[in-house]
Amino acid sequence: MVEPHSAQRKVIDRRVALAREWDELVGRARSLGPEFAGLLDPPRLSDLTPDFGRGTAVLINVTPDRCDALLVSAGGVRSVPLRDLNLREAADRTTAHLARLARLEAAAARMMHTAHWARARPAATNFTAHHRAKTELLQAQDDVDGHLSADLVWLWDAVTGPVLEHVCSGGVPRRPDTQVWWCPTGPLSFLPLHASGHHDGSGVSVLDRVTSSYTPTLRALARAARPPREERHQRMLAVIVEDLAGQPPLPQAEAELALLRELFAGDLLTVLDGRAATRAAVLDALPHHRWVHFSCHGRQNLSTPSRGGLLLADGPLTVTELGRGRFDGEFAFLSACMTATGGVHLSEEVVTLGAGLHYAGFRHVLATLWSIDADVAAALAHKIIKPLVTDGRLDPTGSAAVVNDAVRSLRTDFPTRPSRWAPIIHTGP
Repeated sequence: MVEPHSAQRKVIDRRVALAREWDELVGRARSLGPEFAGLLDPPRLSDLTPDFGRGTAVLINVTPDRCDALLVSAGGVRSVPLRDLNLREAADRTTAHLARLARLEAAAARMMHTAHWARARPAATNFTAHHRAKTELLQAQDDVDGHLSADLVWLWDAVTGPVLEHVCSGGVPRRPDTQVWWCPTGPLSFLPLHASGHHDGSGVSVLDRVTSSYTPTLRALARAARPPREERHQRMLAVIVEDLAGQPPLPQAEAELALLRELFAGDLLTVLDGRAATRAAVLDALPHHRWVHFSCHGRQNLSTPSRGGLLLADGPLTVTELGRGRFDGEFAFLSACMTATGGVHLSEEVVTLGAGLHYAGFRHVLATLWSIDADVAAALAHKIIKPLVTDGRLDPTGSAAVVNDAVRSLRTDFPTRPSRWAPIIHTGP
């Protein structure tokens, strides 16, 4: 019979031996060269703050006890208490926002379904059903935009306004050369911080004060800020899936492809469209292209976000599959539905398609927080990609400013429809 104390000593001795073995292995790995010297060490602040210039990374911490924003810049780190922000209200507003978006998506699907039957079988009952579906869609749209406008004001008052008081020394006047990288956590990951404010012509909004980008982590931002290793693969990859069984058509895909053919002539453009746009073909092509444009549907799994993906000819290209890649890309344009919506329970981990491509090696990523209209998607391609291209070469250096200009332009076009311009985000340096 083994004594209890003897058995416990054996467990402790085993753990001590494993700890020593671990330390030895880490030490050996660190001795392999200077690039491994800091292996598994906590990152130093200097390693996480590249040349920010006039920029500031804003990490927002939301907990049941208190909420704060950490402002990280070239000058160091400051903490800004967010006294008007609390976890319960943030969660309640996010839950309600997602529910309204879901109702809008369902109403749009019903409208398209009834339109199909009204064309296929012209009958009074089908026309009535289609008219009712259109009415429901308009009501759902009004519901989303009305509450979203209020949420944008709340976000400014509780979160972004207090932050910009410190970033912009009072927040006025507009400083277009000041860049802010938002890094939200928890339920705030679903809300458009960059679009928050009082959009009444007063200029009291983030869009009117700074240039906004997003980053999933400081480490990801520091990595993306490094220049690309080589000037190779200067080509655009276009992945076009306009019609897919079980999904509404994407009428903007044809216009987006025409724009890309205009900007990238000859062998500067590779097109994978229709049945050719398979998961294997896309994964094989990504490492050989510096830029990529996805015009297809996206799907998010809110309970298991890593299973969400871009819907290609033979199935979804998932966040997990993208994360396995190591691409040396500069720019990715995701003209797809729900491309930047993460999981409800894992929202603080920012497991999204946009973040997946960013982690996988694309330095600048344009995505949307929820579905956008076909006409808005087509307009975005012109407003964002065209200014970045000269003689078939895309320079994404100023893409954050271009994206912010495009959002402001759409706000001017649709002042009462923030659902059309608020979801558009830029991720990267």
